[in-house]
Amino acid sequence: MQYLLRNKIVLVFLFVCSSSISAVAQNNNNLNLPDHDLKKFHFGILLGSNRAYYHFSHNNSFLTQDSVLGIESIQSTGINMGWLVNMRLSDYFDLRTYPINLIFTEKAFEYRFKYPDPFVKEDSLTIRKVQGITLALPLQLKFSSDRINNLKVYMLAGGKVEYDFAATAGEKNTDRQIKLNNLDYGIEAGIGFHFYFPVFVLSPELKVGWGFKNVHSRNEVSKYSNVIDQVKSRTISFSLIIE
Repeated sequence: MQYLLRNKIVLVFLFVCSSSISAVAQNNNNLNLPDHDLKKFHFGILLGSNRAYYHFSHNNSFLTQDSVLGIESIQSTGINMGWLVNMRLSDYFDLRTYPINLIFTEKAFEYRFKYPDPFVKEDSLTIRKVQGITLALPLQLKFSSDRINNLKVYMLAGGKVEYDFAATAGEKNTDRQIKLNNLDYGIEAGIGFHFYFPVFVLSPELKVGWGFKNVHSRNEVSKYSNVIDQVKSRTISFSLIIE
């Protein structure tokens, strides 16, 4: 299922790129914004969509208990909004970050129970959602190709630190949900295209991210939490950046 959802994002990315190429190709005789890439700093806004899920491992207690038969992390759609700051390093390299970058997600775990408890509205298949409102601070190195008329291709890679305002690690009375820590960090990489129009640059971008930190705050009392060991975030996002 996650493989099919990732393919959908890739198809949308290719569709937007092909549409932009067609629009830019009509103006290939005119070089739009010829001095844009020579500026030391330029700024932009980002609006995008993401598919997020958790990569997790089972705790040893999963093998010794007989209530939870299986666990699966369910992928879901969220949105990204950010403000881009780009610093030119050379003709081919840029350093960029997003001082304001909000990511809204809703990940979930699906449990298969052998003995569901109807008094707490459990079924044989029960879903526990994990809301996320994350402030992310990435630092990326961008490598760009030569400009061909009004088109340029680029690749990027870098690290990120994230703080989830909706994490529940410090809350009480949350035995029926997964408790997560606020802080996370990881790396990301992606590819994008600059399409130069007369008054702006449009950049569709496809990016994947891997969280390194175990964000799970394990609760020995909760049957939803004690069968899980480490939980790490995974995302794939498609964004449109206007500079």
